[in-house]
This record gives sequence, structure tokens and C-alpha cells, in this order.
Amino acid sequence: MNIKDEVLKEKQTTINLRRELHKIPEPGFEEFKTSGFISEKLTGYGLDVKTGAAKTGVIGNLISKQFNNKSGNKRKTIMLRADIDALPIQEKSNIDYISTHKGYMHACGHDGHIAIALTAAKILSSHKNELKGNVKFVFQPAEEYQGGAKPMIEEGVLHNPEVNSAIGLHIWNSIPSGKVGIRKGPLMASVDNFKIKIIGKSSHGAMPHEGVDSIVIASYIINSIQTIITREINPVTPCVITIGKISGGSASNIIAEEVYLEGTARTLNQDLNSIIFQKMEKIIKGITECMNAKYEFDYDFLYPVTVNNDEMTQVVYEAACEAVGAENIIEPEQSMGGDDMAYYLQKIPGCYFFLGSSNKEKGIDFPLHSNNFNFDEGCLPIGVEIIIRTILKSLK
Repeated sequence: MNIKDEVLKEKQTTINLRRELHKIPEPGFEEFKTSGFISEKLTGYGLDVKTGAAKTGVIGNLISKQFNNKSGNKRKTIMLRADIDALPIQEKSNIDYISTHKGYMHACGHDGHIAIALTAAKILSSHKNELKGNVKFVFQPAEEYQGGAKPMIEEGVLHNPEVNSAIGLHIWNSIPSGKVGIRKGPLMASVDNFKIKIIGKSSHGAMPHEGVDSIVIASYIINSIQTIITREINPVTPCVITIGKISGGSASNIIAEEVYLEGTARTLNQDLNSIIFQKMEKIIKGITECMNAKYEFDYDFLYPVTVNNDEMTQVVYEAACEAVGAENIIEPEQSMGGDDMAYYLQKIPGCYFFLGSSNKEKGIDFPLHSNNFNFDEGCLPIGVEIIIRTILKSLK
């Protein structure tokens, strides 16, 4: 099997797959057209296909029939995960294959992830009897917000056949196309979201003493919770608390009765999540009590820290060296962005890596989640080759 030649032969196919998917972006748990597209392709490649996993997920199993492990152990199974959802963004890119779904866009490269996984499935299926183990292709819904990995796991995606290791990649416009970012240990932060409701008492804006000003209280809370990061956590530990949304009040001359805050907390140290939660509630409770207000505080522990297994990361590194050369592999900065790939990596050893995708000369360097986001499609064959080489090395 000449991997590089077979991957390059499928280059235009991979690009075409990506462009067709780019036209039909869908939100989490509503990726019906996308999952139909995926299942049709996998079935055509001869895989055993299961649809409807976590509502819109698709699983394609490539089972090695011929390989016989004389030791009596079960055949190894490696899982490749690709996320399939899009974002609620109106696309502004000037491309021929622009989104046809108003208000939605593949602004995070998931269309590329799917195309890479489908191409890998196509190539490996043609060498099915040469594989020394099984490959499970998992096309997962709802990575962006709701977290489709958890229900996939709860429904048994890691079983039948039992998964021994996992890999995945993310197209990354912070890294130039042609280069690959691989890092052992923590790679991406945990993701927690919270909502705060401050309940005061309305009154005339000219008579503030007759009310309880929830807007003023909100300002104290916003400033005070930042001291958790700046004064209560070791400054060399990556942590962030962001208030991304605030709403309240109805007129300029009315003391607002209620204010709503929404935000996120991120850290690369999983042990800090509960500490941040406890300290936030202590601050909120103290400020509202001393200012005669009430509060409601909802804190959701969402994605854990994405932590790469050392041995699997080494396998990916060796595969990437063969694909692009060691000189094109970098150790990327840890990201305070999160990814629910973390749930799989909590259960089984695996590696999540960054596929460089920006090209400044072509004007392709907008960040993830931008309404002008695009990526250099020249990175797609690199992703396919690394995935295939990793799978073959892992099954050995």
C-alpha cells in the first residue's frame, strides 16, 4: 500500500466532499442532511453503518475479517472521531460553494474533518483484508455547544467492537498549511458555562434609595469574580473567566429589578473547576446579601480538559513525520478553547492534533468562528495521510 500515492489520487475527491458538505451546514443534533450524506458514502465504501447515534451521529465500522491474533487476544480497534455540526453564523465568504442554509456556516472546519475521515474510510476499505485490526469511524453531532460526545458514549459508541484507542484532528488556522501541531498532555481547556440572575427592586431612577439596583450589583460581581483568576489562582496556571452576555433594565430612568449575566470559565487544570465554582458562588452570595438583593446561580460543568496520551501522541508524531517531515511538526500552544473530544480521551488513550490550514498569500487566515473563515484545502490530503498512517501503526 503506497499511502501517499493513494491519498494524492483522492485529493480532488476529498476537496469535493468538503465543498458539498460546506454547502449544507446544520446545527447540533439537527445534522440530518449531513448524516445522510455521510451514511450514503460509508455504505458505498462497504462499511457496516449505524445511523441515529445520539440522534444524528453516524458510525461506520471497518471490521478486519482476515487477521487472526494467535495469542488469543481480541483484535485491536482504533476509533477516528470527526465532528459534523456547524455554527449559527451568516457566511460572508466569497466562494463558489458558500453555505446554502441561511444563518448557518461551517466556520470551524468540521466540513474538512468529515471529508478527511470519509476519504480515510474509502482508502482503508479497499485494503480491508490487509488491516491487522478494526477501525471505527465516528461522525459525532453537536460538538460546538451541547456536547454530542457524552450521549454517544452513553449509547455505547466505545463498544461492539471495543475501542482500544482514539484519534482526531482539528483544522487550525493559527498554524500554516503544511505544518502539523502535536502536543502531549493537556492540549485544550475544560469548558464550563454559567448563568447569574440578580434580583433587586425597581424604583424611579431619581430615587435610587427606594430600590435595589441590580445593575450596580452586577458591576461589582463582574469585577470581583476576576480576582479569582488574578489573586486566588497561581498566575502560571492558565485560567479564564469571561462574562460574555449581560442584559437588564427597561429605561434610562428606572432602577432595574433584574439583571442576567452569562459567561464561561476555562482552565487547563481539571482540579480547579470545582474551586472556581465555589469561589464564584461565595462572591455572588456575599455581594448580593450585603446589598439587599437575591440571586440565582446555575453552573454547568461541560467539557473536561482535552488530555493526549503520551504513547498515542508518539504514534501520531511518527505518522506525521512520515507524511510531512519532522521539520514541519510543531508543538502548538495550549488552547483555552475546548472540545468534547475530551470525553473520549478520558475513557481511552488517544491523541487529538491540530492540522495547519492557514495561507496568508491566498488570504486564508481568518480565525475559527469568523464569518469569513475558510481554510487552505491543500491541508486535506495531509490530514488523510496522517490519519491512515496513525491507524496502521496503532493496529500493529
